[in-house]
Amino acid sequence: MSMLIVGSVATDTVKTPFGKREDVLGGSATFSSISASFFTTPHIVAVVGQDFPVKYLSIFKGRDIGTEGLEIAKGKTFHWEGYYDYDLNTAHTVHTHLNVFKDFNPKIPRHLRNSRFVFLANIDPDLQYNVLKQMRRPKLVACDSMNYWITNKRKSLERLLDKIDIFLLNDSEARLFSGEPNLLKAARRIVSHGPKAVIIKKGEHGVIYFSRSSHFVAPAYLLEYIYDPTGAGDTFAGGMIGFLSKASRINDASMRKAIIHGSILASFVVEDFSVNRLLDISLGDIRARYKQFRRITKF
Repeated sequence: MSMLIVGSVATDTVKTPFGKREDVLGGSATFSSISASFFTTPHIVAVVGQDFPVKYLSIFKGRDIGTEGLEIAKGKTFHWEGYYDYDLNTAHTVHTHLNVFKDFNPKIPRHLRNSRFVFLANIDPDLQYNVLKQMRRPKLVACDSMNYWITNKRKSLERLLDKIDIFLLNDSEARLFSGEPNLLKAARRIVSHGPKAVIIKKGEHGVIYFSRSSHFVAPAYLLEYIYDPTGAGDTFAGGMIGFLSKASRINDASMRKAIIHGSILASFVVEDFSVNRLLDISLGDIRARYKQFRRITKF
């Protein structure tokens, strides 16, 4: 089944206690589409500038990621620069240059409007809503957001939540949106706004899945080396939705497996800068880590 991803394609300059990389491939649509490509054929809708390196376009083509919705606009590509201290859960922004992304207004190619699975990565909720208006009855819609939209476009976000199936956000964003310090209460309140389920990402402490009928807590995969956490949340989302797109049914059991597969993809991406680690693994590596994940969580 086809999967549509709407978000950002960017270049990043990232510094962590373990090194620094300049102008590497980044962006929410980048991480999520490469992650999803292990299970399905994702198509991205995004915008880059004329300066976007051809070698990065080749990465998408090499992963069989559809780029017919990737616009090349006059100007420079969205660029983010940031750093992490030893608390790798917190990114510190040095510069954000939106460039061509500032005027991004997603236009979904006609043949992609029938996509059955849709991931609305972190962009303005009004743009996310307009994307859904262009779609024809998707089977599952997942949406990501951030504290800026929660604070500045609350009504737009609430309008959107009534149209989606899964809302993804981190623990601080869940508390901000709900006004509840307790994450279980926060999840319950968020679901009351319309989405069928909410996934609260807690970084190295895993995720909480909460729906109207069940909830599930998954730990993060234990790692010895973490070099760069940039894009881990989008990698998680792409892997999870990509896995669901191949499931015969979307139910509690497939949802739990999808969450674990998303967590596993995220555990790989943080082991190197940018998407380098994702490009270095196979489906066999994912399956091996899945078996190990089952062993270390079984009781």
